Amino acid sequence: MFKVKLYADGADKKLIFKINKNKLCSGFTTNPTLMRKDGVKDYKKFAKNILNKIKNKPVSFECFADNFSEIEKQARIIQSWSQNAYVKIPVTNTKGINCYKTISKLSKENINLNITAVFTYDQCKKIVHSISKSNKSCKIIISVFAGRIADTGRDPIPILKKCVNLIKKTNFKNLELLWASPREVLNIYQADELGVDIITVPYSFFEKIKLKNKDLKKYSIETVKMFYNDALKSCYKI
Repeated sequence: MFKVKLYADGADKKLIFKINKNKLCSGFTTNPTLMRKDGVKDYKKFAKNILNKIKNKPVSFECFADNFSEIEKQARIIQSWSQNAYVKIPVTNTKGINCYKTISKLSKENINLNITAVFTYDQCKKIVHSISKSNKSCKIIISVFAGRIADTGRDPIPILKKCVNLIKKTNFKNLELLWASPREVLNIYQADELGVDIITVPYSFFEKIKLKNKDLKKYSIETVKMFYNDALKSCYKI
């Protein structure tokens, strides 16, 4: 159905295991904010539980240290949990100091990386230059936060196009571009058309994909019926 791979994004354990059975799901991502939102108390226990049951798809877990030596330490620990684990490394720490040296060092150690919170083409370019291209077995994802870029009133498509072209020129087979923070199902089709490798998908999108090419007139009537029935159920009066 799509050339772009769909990675489910969230931290609801029950939904993760349910969506894992969906043929459209090729992997998983999460972050400390999503984990906190879904009530995860024990980071390590949660991650290991997921990895014990999902062994054949990439699963990304994020480092949450701010010191580069501690980031490296956490990255090595996360990677040790499973071969299909990816370590999310923010492109900068909280002080705005870039992580390019850390990215280069960890890639040379054969640690699968997901470079996250990327917002500009310049960041993407510097990440690519930081990667050890001699290490062909290391797998690396660059996550461009297209949805958050769009939240600022900017069109993320031109940035993603440049990133796609940059990565194609590298001839580094294990380097992939990810469209992060999508805002609507349309983004999946846009990512697919652009040649983006991966897009993160909220759990609800897996159901909405079924709406492809739905008759709009019929959809209009169904929407009116929904509003009407909910008003009746609520016993509203004017």
